[in-house]
Amino acid sequence: MEDSGVWIYHERQEALLCGQHALNNLVQAKAFSPEALAEIAHRLDQVELAYMADNNEGGTRSRDYLARLAEGSGNVDPGGNFSIEVLRAALADAYGIGLPSLGQEGVLRGRDVTEVGAFVCHRQAHWFAIRRINGRYWNLDSMNERPVAISHFGLAAEIDQLRASGYSVFCADPAPGGGGLPPECRSRAQRSRGLPEFWWKEEDLARGVADAITGATDPWRNVGTGMRLDGGGAGAGAGGGRGAAADVAAVDVSGLTEEEMMQLAMMQSLEAATAAPAAVDSPPPSPPSGPVPPEPAPGDPGAVRVQFRLPDGRRVVRRFLGADPVGGVYGYVAEEAGGRAVELRAGFPPTELEAKRGMTVGEAKLAGEMVQCRYR
Repeated sequence: MEDSGVWIYHERQEALLCGQHALNNLVQAKAFSPEALAEIAHRLDQVELAYMADNNEGGTRSRDYLARLAEGSGNVDPGGNFSIEVLRAALADAYGIGLPSLGQEGVLRGRDVTEVGAFVCHRQAHWFAIRRINGRYWNLDSMNERPVAISHFGLAAEIDQLRASGYSVFCADPAPGGGGLPPECRSRAQRSRGLPEFWWKEEDLARGVADAITGATDPWRNVGTGMRLDGGGAGAGAGGGRGAAADVAAVDVSGLTEEEMMQLAMMQSLEAATAAPAAVDSPPPSPPSGPVPPEPAPGDPGAVRVQFRLPDGRRVVRRFLGADPVGGVYGYVAEEAGGRAVELRAGFPPTELEAKRGMTVGEAKLAGEMVQCRYR
C-alpha cells in the first residue's frame, strides 16, 4: 500500500540554485547536481571562446575576445545562476529534450498549449518548471512550499499571465530523435532518486486542497443543503455510509471559482478512501469576540489585507493593522454573520484560530491569508 498512487518530486529553494531545482523537478528526480551543471557551463564557455578566437580578427588578442575573457563565465555566475544554454545542454544530453521558446514561431506546430508535456519558466535569474503528471499540470516552483495544481482549463491563462509579467517560457519537448520526460513516479525504487523530504503523494496534495476549500475533514462540513458539481441536489448530514468523494461532491459550489471546482473534481477523481465520519458532539460556545477595530485606510503603515470566505458564501477583503488582536477579527466576522457564533480557520492545511485569539494579526500571520468562516 505504501507504494500505491503517484508521487510528485518537488525540490525546495537552496541558495540561488533554482536552475538545478527546475531541472530536477522537471524530470522528477535528483538527476542534476550543481557541479555537473557548472561543468556544462564551463564547457560552453570554452566553446564560445574558441569560436571567438577563430572568427575575430586578432584571435585571442582581439578586444572582443579579451573583454569576453574578463567578464568571466557567461553561463553561470558565482551564486549558481545558470543560463538557458546550460539547461538546454543538460536536458539534451541526459534525456534528449529540447527547450525551444514558446514565443518562437512554429514551436507549437498547430498544437494547443495543453498538449505540451512541460514548461520551464524564467525571469530575473529565477527558474521553475511546470509539468503534467498523471494527466494534471503542477507548478513546481522551488520557492513554493509544495507543488501547486493547475487545472487543464487554467493552464493557458497561467502561461499567458506568466508571459505578460515578463517570464520567458520554454517548452520541454523531445528533440528530433530524442527521448522524452521520464514517467511519473509510482514506486519506492523511483523515489530513491530524490531526497525523501521532497516527495509528495498526489492524493494527499489533492485532499489538502479540497479540505482547504470545503473543510472536508471537519465535523461541520455538511451543514445545510448543498449542490453537487453536476448540478443535482444533496441533503445535509453525514449520509450514513457515504464515502469521502461523495462528501466532497455535496458541498455548496455556488461561491467557488472555476479553479476551485476543478480542484474538487480532482479530489473526486483520486477516489479517496471511503469512511463514515465519526459522530461529533456539539461544539462548546465560542468565547466572546473582541471589539471590531476600525479599518485602516489604504496605504496606512502596518495595514494588512485579510481575505474571508464568510458563512453565507460571500468573499470579502478587509484591512486590519498588524497590531490588531485576532479577537477583533472574530468580532468582524461575527458582525458579518449577524451576531452568530463563528469558527475561523486559516493556513494550509486549515487550522482553527481559537488558540490565537490572544495574538495580534501580525503574530498570527494572517496578512494575505484566506480565512474560512463557519457557523458554530
